[in-house]
Amino acid sequence: MPIHTEHDPRLKSTLKTRHISMLALGGVIGAGLFVGSSSVIAAAGPAAFICYAITGIMVGLIMRMLGEMAAARPTNGSFVDFSRLAFGNLAGFSTGWLYWYFWVVVVGFEAVVGGQIINQWLPDIPVWIISLGLLILMTSLNLLSVSSFGEAEYWFAGIKVAAIVVFLVIVGAYVFKVWPNSTASFANLTQHGGFLPHGTLALFSGVVSVIFSMSGVEVATIAAAESDNPSQNIRRAVNTVMARILVFFVLSTLFIVVAQPWTNIIPGKSPFVATFEKIGIPGAGTMLTVVILVAVLSVLNAGLYTASRLLHVLSSNNEAPSWLARKNKRGVPVWGVLTSTLVGYGCVVIAALWPDTAFQFLLDSSGALFLFIYLMICLSQLKLRKKWVQEGTLTFKMWLHPWLPLFVTLCIIAVLVSMGINPATRLSLLQSLIAIFVIVIAYGAMKIVSPNRASRVPQVNSLRHTK
Repeated sequence: MPIHTEHDPRLKSTLKTRHISMLALGGVIGAGLFVGSSSVIAAAGPAAFICYAITGIMVGLIMRMLGEMAAARPTNGSFVDFSRLAFGNLAGFSTGWLYWYFWVVVVGFEAVVGGQIINQWLPDIPVWIISLGLLILMTSLNLLSVSSFGEAEYWFAGIKVAAIVVFLVIVGAYVFKVWPNSTASFANLTQHGGFLPHGTLALFSGVVSVIFSMSGVEVATIAAAESDNPSQNIRRAVNTVMARILVFFVLSTLFIVVAQPWTNIIPGKSPFVATFEKIGIPGAGTMLTVVILVAVLSVLNAGLYTASRLLHVLSSNNEAPSWLARKNKRGVPVWGVLTSTLVGYGCVVIAALWPDTAFQFLLDSSGALFLFIYLMICLSQLKLRKKWVQEGTLTFKMWLHPWLPLFVTLCIIAVLVSMGINPATRLSLLQSLIAIFVIVIAYGAMKIVSPNRASRVPQVNSLRHTK
């Protein structure tokens, strides 16, 4: 009889298909696109949309690999459990804690950004008070129930998707001269210094920045394990990743650099706002600022959810204190949510006290972690494909195995090497390596102090049932 896993029994399956669909559709849209794209355009010039296309294809293929594993064995631990299955407890421990570390820092960062946005409207209220208020609000949503998280993210994602669609329609009309008095020109792609004004190297170095703005696409596969039909929802989420990235990131960036000379884009200022202002739409800045705030709250909400689920998985595998695995009657890992929130509070305080030193160190130290996590996803898929075939659970396949996974793996390694070569990204890579080293040392210490805990059989192996 084939072995199949429908649900991860560690958590309840209360998310609806519409929650997962909207999370998959809009989860990738964040401040990294609305604001961060300005830096990418400044660095790569008009070819910035090519940079987004290259990165988007790579991320889409990685999600396809993750989808293959998640459909074969749906688990709330997602790639953390797969790392453990493929390479043992050290790999699972390290991947889980690295991913948790990344998200709790992001939670603190997004809370600060949200505070700064609202402070523009309410200057009498300090940023740190607003940030704490946003954290408390998102914590409350995550504590209510899994469906509360899903419902909030459903509406957050819906607003972001609607904003992008409106932007593409209006700017598309402007680009193709349907809009009155349009001054857009495809000549902007080659004028003002050429298509690649800073050379080809700038195009590929931009991949480093872009890949972080796309972080979050994997949250849909994690959340799908708490849905009513995990395998189907995982496949649906993964199948739309590449299309979403090509439309939201590539097309919008292309329209921006055609609508005006790329030299008009100021790093740090939203090019979406700048483009609406170029077209002459009144109130564009305020409208887009509201959307950016929604994007920040969305990432904050998803970050708390993801971090708490990672703590739950680590605790269930005896790699974190056991009390972090306790759930309330609504199936929410309360202590996992609160612990992740506490770290977020700490980041807010650090940002208030040392904005240019300690907090920036935390951000830089998490900079390259997603590349290592993506690398682990690729390696795990290469290792586990034979296992899924033997179990008869391979229902959703990665294309051109093993050659395409090997190619993506080499691309990630090349990006990491380029980070080491580039002085601008070398420190971020070094600090990320230090974070990995600290976590590996922590695993070694745990193995010495509690050898039974470190050698415990991964719980994911016991999640199977015959069907």
